[in-house]
Amino acid sequence: MRFTREEMEAALATVHAAMPPTPQYAWPLLERRLGAKLWAKHENHTPVGAFKIRGGLTYFETLARERPEARHVISATRGNHGQSLGFAARRHGLAATIVVPHGNSVEKNAAMRALGVELVEHGEDFQAASEHAAVLAERDGLHRVPSFHRELVRGVSTAYVEFFEALKHAPPDVLFVPIGLGSGFAGAAAARAHCGVATKIVGVVSAHATAYLDSLRARSPVESPVSTRLADGMACRVPVPESLEVLLREADDVIAVSDEEVGEAMRILFSDTHNVAEGAGAAALAGALQQRERWRGKTVGISLTGGNVDSGMFAEVLAKA
Repeated sequence: MRFTREEMEAALATVHAAMPPTPQYAWPLLERRLGAKLWAKHENHTPVGAFKIRGGLTYFETLARERPEARHVISATRGNHGQSLGFAARRHGLAATIVVPHGNSVEKNAAMRALGVELVEHGEDFQAASEHAAVLAERDGLHRVPSFHRELVRGVSTAYVEFFEALKHAPPDVLFVPIGLGSGFAGAAAARAHCGVATKIVGVVSAHATAYLDSLRARSPVESPVSTRLADGMACRVPVPESLEVLLREADDVIAVSDEEVGEAMRILFSDTHNVAEGAGAAALAGALQQRERWRGKTVGISLTGGNVDSGMFAEVLAKA
């Protein structure tokens, strides 16, 4: 998935009209743990605490131009995608309905409602919620926003354009990117092409939600069960074919991290940087720690993609230190 220079510049302008670029910091304690130079891109510092906001902004800007008659949107989420849509919908004066599975993050639900989203709870996982959103869109004549779309990827790619441009004199040797439905990975790959860097990109899936890893090995979409308790942002049961195509073409490697590894990464991020990471937000560091011997002495990039973890869950994770 490639974008012209004009498309990328327009995406950066759209995103930066709503928020400043997020920082990337080199954390000495993380470097000591990895035995490598480490840059962390802090997408937990956006107005909704996650990278997804960028895709919502570009999607809605395009929607306003191409479909001005669309006044009410609907989508499904485990949280960050819904906050992104709520934030962008409010900027454009649109109504938004978001479907979440039962048992979804209480605090992510509250954050979506605070943005003016009408929340609907349905099903036991993201896939069931997504299917219900499709039914409601058809029934009520609503514009359905997918969870993976070219315009979402164009927005998300701006995070990695910022990252690569900030480090253009010494790009990282490798960048670890968590995979949920794949917009983040696709955005990183698009930014790599746009910035002309040779950084390898390693995708990180949950060991308890291996649809994309299984599909990569099969070279076609494979449905896989989801049992992750900690990394809800990576809880994908059915891969998106277009996203898988990007992964097959652009991934230098894809690895799986367990909830135990993710929990340890959450604790490390808090102790070494005093940043709060949700499960998916810590997955890139978990992947880097898993592969520390491979990248020892190199320059490693990670994306802390979100910090929206329920306080009870985070307390439980910290207590296991």
